[in-house]
Amino acid sequence: MAITLMTTACNQPQQTTGIDLANLDTTAVPQNDFYQYACGGWMANNPLTPEYSRFGSFDKLGLQNLEQVNGLIQEIAERVKSQESRVKRGSVEQKIGELYNMAMDTARRDQEGVAAVQQTLSEIAAISSREQLSEVLGKAMEFGLWAMYVDADALNSTMNILNEYQGGFALGEKEYYLDEDEHTRHIRAEYENHIARMFELFGLSDGADKAKTVLRLETRLAKAAYSNVELRDPQRNYNKMSIDELQTLVPQLDWKTYFAAFGITLDSLSVGQVPHLQEVGRMLADEPLEDLKTLFTWQVLDGAASYLTTDIFMENFHFYGQVLSGREEPSPLWKRAVGIVNGTLGEAVGQMYVKKYFPEENKARMLALVKNLQTALGQRIENLAWMSRETKDKALEKLQAMTIKIGYPDTWRDYSKLEINPEDTYYANLQRAAKFEQDYSLNYLGKPVDKKKWYMTPQTVNAYYNPSSNEICFPAGILQYPFFDMSADDAFNYGAIGVVIGHEMTHGFDDQGCQFDKDGNMQNWWTAEDKAAFDQRTKVMEEAFNRIEVAPGVHANGAFTLGENIADHGGLQVSYLAFCNNEAAKPESERLQTRDGFTPAQRFFLAYANVWAGNIRPEEILVRTKGDPHSLGRWRVNGALPQIGAWYEAWNVTPESPMYVAPEDRVSIW
Repeated sequence: MAITLMTTACNQPQQTTGIDLANLDTTAVPQNDFYQYACGGWMANNPLTPEYSRFGSFDKLGLQNLEQVNGLIQEIAERVKSQESRVKRGSVEQKIGELYNMAMDTARRDQEGVAAVQQTLSEIAAISSREQLSEVLGKAMEFGLWAMYVDADALNSTMNILNEYQGGFALGEKEYYLDEDEHTRHIRAEYENHIARMFELFGLSDGADKAKTVLRLETRLAKAAYSNVELRDPQRNYNKMSIDELQTLVPQLDWKTYFAAFGITLDSLSVGQVPHLQEVGRMLADEPLEDLKTLFTWQVLDGAASYLTTDIFMENFHFYGQVLSGREEPSPLWKRAVGIVNGTLGEAVGQMYVKKYFPEENKARMLALVKNLQTALGQRIENLAWMSRETKDKALEKLQAMTIKIGYPDTWRDYSKLEINPEDTYYANLQRAAKFEQDYSLNYLGKPVDKKKWYMTPQTVNAYYNPSSNEICFPAGILQYPFFDMSADDAFNYGAIGVVIGHEMTHGFDDQGCQFDKDGNMQNWWTAEDKAAFDQRTKVMEEAFNRIEVAPGVHANGAFTLGENIADHGGLQVSYLAFCNNEAAKPESERLQTRDGFTPAQRFFLAYANVWAGNIRPEEILVRTKGDPHSLGRWRVNGALPQIGAWYEAWNVTPESPMYVAPEDRVSIW
């Protein structure tokens, strides 16, 4: 039936190839640099503006969605402003409109200055003993040395558990504190200057000395933290223990006092990164109390910077936007305002978005695509020569048990308990929204996992796989050109959204996902021999990306990006097979032909490459190489396609091509 649906859809008279010839750079040789050939025109036609450090196909579609959402929100915001408005106080419309209007009102924020954070800063200043820290850290949302969140128990995926996760260093990646290359040393020096200027802008004394203290303490925390590669190991990052065991592990805090202040009662939790939390305990015991208070103060300043005065906002942008990422200007105010509303009332906005912009027929065609991709992945699993029957059966069980979510949730979130009060400051409303979100998460603690819950809003241009629920999710926002086009032929849609679908499916079988069973439990379902063969094959992928030089003297991190690279590889292999299956099922007269000078197979790979078209600043390349588990767009094409046999056939790539990889050296996993 799925094949019939696809065939019917593809025989509509308005069908196009979906390939925009203006995206191509026909001066480039596709066999030598496929990314430049497929995307060079797009890159020339979409130069970076001062606002962006990177702008690609995802961002372009995201901008379109943002403009659509802005139109929906602005209409509400104008009604809320109107003296004759009948928008009910406490309604979702009132909350959307008031929050947007406050986000746009920079004049009010400039007038209010930093008053909104004074109470929190006074509370920090009032800390007089270490004995207070257990309660203070439990109550604090504005600052902290670790994070707590509720999620499915990795060993019992039907129940939620509290998880602890490392934190306390604002630069996020530990390498920024430890690496000694010239660029990283420059970032550290600029960061220290930024901290000093922020203390001064908030009217606090001794900014330069306090900046040195902050950098020293954050460096101490970063040294104890796991690297991004270590964070990818689910076994290593799951350490379930009782509260008594936690007390023994980190005795410097009174954990019962902490959790009481946090507002929860529990018997156990999972500590994510044990060495980091132990170092936090030691730091709380042996660092001068005034230095700890300086760090807490910095965390408040850093967290509030985007929501206060213009001069504070611009200083914050100077470091994080210009120095770190190379951006020249901040995003326009309306974009930032929409981002705040999206982040605070995302599903409420999403409900409006899908009503206006998401046709139901898109969902039907996506479901057919997904079913065809599932069939193709099942075929590839069956045909794996390196995997035993025993492991194949488990893999097929997991594939068939995978839940599919498309478009939007069946049940929308309730925002009735969120208060947006225009009488309060913008910052105070956002703090209340953060507390609302925290309470929403904590409400799941100790309860069964809600399998219907979505982890992205419908308007998001992205997709995800969740290993604990073994589900793939494709929000409405991504189901548009250049990912999905109802009027385009199968070569385009399988090459674009088809590969995205296959990518998310493959995440269930990448080096992390493969450690979870069909029910989402972290449980081995492999024979020892098969897992060893899998690891050997993924090592080929890791080493291939390690060889890629993303900037002079800087190489990609094959271990950090391994999961996403495996998913890209699997997505390509699986979607291409599904496309071939779909074509073979059609009568010969209805099969796709060469159009616009390209065969169907060539159009498949062009559509895939165009998904990753984009421009990026040199500074952002370095940021993403340190902190993004995805390979850069260029290498999701030029690094991935040389591992795919069908690409060689489609484009007649020979051993003379600089992109050629000998068959025996290519990656072969799923």
